[in-house]
Amino acid sequence: MTPNVSLQSSETGRPATRAAWLLFAPLGAWLVLFIVAPTFILFVYSFFHGIGVREVQATFTPGNYARVFGPAYLRIFGRSILYAGATTVLCALIGYPVAYYIGRADERRRNRLLLLVMIPFWTSFLIRTFAWYTILQRQGLLNGLLEALHIIPTLLHAPIELLYSPTAVMITLVYTYLPFMILPIYASVEKLDNSLLEAASDLGAGPMQTFRRVTLPLTGPGIAAGVIMVFVPAIAMFAVTNLMSGGKVRLIGDEIEKQFYSAGDLPFGSALGMTLLALFMLTFWLATRSAAKGK
Repeated sequence: MTPNVSLQSSETGRPATRAAWLLFAPLGAWLVLFIVAPTFILFVYSFFHGIGVREVQATFTPGNYARVFGPAYLRIFGRSILYAGATTVLCALIGYPVAYYIGRADERRRNRLLLLVMIPFWTSFLIRTFAWYTILQRQGLLNGLLEALHIIPTLLHAPIELLYSPTAVMITLVYTYLPFMILPIYASVEKLDNSLLEAASDLGAGPMQTFRRVTLPLTGPGIAAGVIMVFVPAIAMFAVTNLMSGGKVRLIGDEIEKQFYSAGDLPFGSALGMTLLALFMLTFWLATRSAAKGK
């Protein structure tokens, strides 16, 4: 007989079998090869010295991190946090009512509405970004529609100039990450116990008071998950900002891409990446702590 592995399950108290380890092995190998190992390589490279384009000298130096925390790159980090934070707030303000409506709808209509939320994922991210490029350009769909409705030149004297602006970047970021806010909040709303809402109403609480004291705290974990799923990728985005702003809005993702490809400063790009990873971990910790306090 083959003895069981001594890994103890925290829920059942029974040891995991060797078969369970074998099932976990592919995932563990994938995590080690494609997440742990590349992150470790970045960490090591971040302390090396760049001596040319994609040339590295394996001598220890903390100078890369000193550059990261210089005024120029702190401004880029601050701008990145501002754009990602604004995207997260707008996604939450737009996504919460949508998720609540879907979660409280009857099952047949709910499935159709969820399908509408998921439809953008059927198309490539770059194609969706180029679609917004086409919509917002001067001779694009938006201005064409305004001209067809005679809003231009009746109310507006000239076409709207949205492309190559911070507004275009925000529109595309919110559009891209809105489903990532809707879906986790919907999962929390769907689990709401109607008896708790009815009890609050029976005790004299109005709709706003019930929402503030019952609904919002109970859906807090979904909001926290949505914040993580929107803020973390939004802060590192570079494709949207480059295309929609014409290079006018540079975020930390753009700077990392520049260091690895055009500048070829691999150690400094690694230091920027590790600093961004630390920011991700801080965001995750703050979001999970906030969700735990809301329980």
